[in-house]
Amino acid sequence: MKKLKSLLLVLHVFVGVGALAGGLAAITNPDNPMGVTVEALENSPFNNFLIPGIILFTIIGVGNIVSAITLRLDFKLQGYVSSIFSWALVIWIVVQCIMLNDIVSLHVIFFVIGLVQAVISATILFKKRQFPTNLVLNYLRK
Repeated sequence: MKKLKSLLLVLHVFVGVGALAGGLAAITNPDNPMGVTVEALENSPFNNFLIPGIILFTIIGVGNIVSAITLRLDFKLQGYVSSIFSWALVIWIVVQCIMLNDIVSLHVIFFVIGLVQAVISATILFKKRQFPTNLVLNYLRK
């Protein structure tokens, strides 16, 4: 379990730092962050990358850093926190692919990272027998 939690911690830091950098780039230069033009947003409700940048910075970036901190401090609710931000990453990638009407290798990589985070988070919940996994375990015992 210790190795899984260490892997999860590394993944949260990796995603968090990347999202903070990407979000900050989109916030400071919403019309052309990191060479991506606003034409990429033609199928989205956004005119520029400001709002997506704020979402990327706060929810994905800060959220994954908070998840890493809860894991490092062995916070009682670490499985829940990690799970929430793991699924946030998965949803973010799916919505991004739909809005950009494109799938590139980075989308696939971060989608898989989000799923790996979610599976490890569920494992933590199972090991700690926290809701809702305690209900599943009780049901399986019957």
